[in-house]
Amino acid sequence: MLRVRVDREEATALHEQVAAEIRRAIAEGEARPGERLPPARDLAAVLGVNANTVFRALRMLRDEGLLEFRRGHGITVAGSPERGAVLARVRELVQFARQQGFRREELLQMIEQLP
Repeated sequence: MLRVRVDREEATALHEQVAAEIRRAIAEGEARPGERLPPARDLAAVLGVNANTVFRALRMLRDEGLLEFRRGHGITVAGSPERGAVLARVRELVQFARQQGFRREELLQMIEQLP
């Protein structure tokens, strides 16, 4: 079981605390790429929080590229914190490019032309 904890006295939202603790576990090698995480309901029970709080944190980490959800296989660690940070920047770039009127294909061409 991961060493994850939350502090109800802290101003940070519980789901953000859970996400931060799982990020820490990945960064410290406590949870390695390819490893399965405990079921969300088990994590919620251990932490004494609602399962929806844990699900929200897990979805955040999935969107960052750190976790992968696979039906029938549970939730696995997909990448490193560095990969998650790069993926977040890529999303920002895509959003910015769309706001500027560029399509995905045009953005990919620009990236491929970089030295």
